[in-house]
Amino acid sequence: MTSTFTPSTAAFRLKLPLPLFGLAGGIVLWWLFTTPLWHSDLIVADFSPERTIAALVQLVSTGTIIPHIQTSLRRVLIGLVAAIAIGVPLGLFVGLSRRLERSTSALFQFIRMISPLSWMPIAVMALGIGDLPVYFLLTVAAVFPILLNTTAGVHAVDHRWLLLARSLCATQWETTWRVIIPAITAHVLTGLRLAIGIIWLVLVPAEMLGVSAGLGYYILDTRDRLAYSELMAVILIIGAIGYGLDSSLRFAHQQWTHHGQSQTYS
Repeated sequence: MTSTFTPSTAAFRLKLPLPLFGLAGGIVLWWLFTTPLWHSDLIVADFSPERTIAALVQLVSTGTIIPHIQTSLRRVLIGLVAAIAIGVPLGLFVGLSRRLERSTSALFQFIRMISPLSWMPIAVMALGIGDLPVYFLLTVAAVFPILLNTTAGVHAVDHRWLLLARSLCATQWETTWRVIIPAITAHVLTGLRLAIGIIWLVLVPAEMLGVSAGLGYYILDTRDRLAYSELMAVILIIGAIGYGLDSSLRFAHQQWTHHGQSQTYS
């Protein structure tokens, strides 16, 4: 019995280990820049892969980092929910009203170009020290990708669907709920993916606003304790969690898109 070998099969086999090759190459470069073989700086050696992995294992095995991860994820969830509650309805209103869109477009684009971290002093003065300014900054960071993608989704709705709804004497609410919202879900998921990327970048500096827990706080704590191996371990944790969040939303987007295509052609 002979096996069939095609170029597509070979390409599939070659693609499987490529991410591993990329990670291995990054680890080699990391080791080259931190190995004591090239320099005698003991501080730089604390950032080496060996010491970082040892610190990472210790942080996870002892559970030291778990409360900080939970606190950061809770803040991200609250900020994201607040951004969805603001961005999706506002995006619907803007998308459905050309006059409202023209009157708010310049304002939204102007505010969107201001870094969320620029609001840090104002957030502290207005909301005090604690979780509230962090929630505010994360919401500001996430709301505009969701709002703009929701508006773009409304504009992308097939006009034939709207004409069909009108021909069936559907009200504006029924058209919005049964036609527009299902049609823009893929755009909203794209906005969520962009928002989670921005919110995760803003999280660490936002958690340096006088809070007593979180990944950003723990980075400051390791710096003050000169625990550089732990600092690098927390950086790896931040990257791994961010990658996991992005991958989850990418998978949800792909599943929804596939489901929508299946419904269209069935």
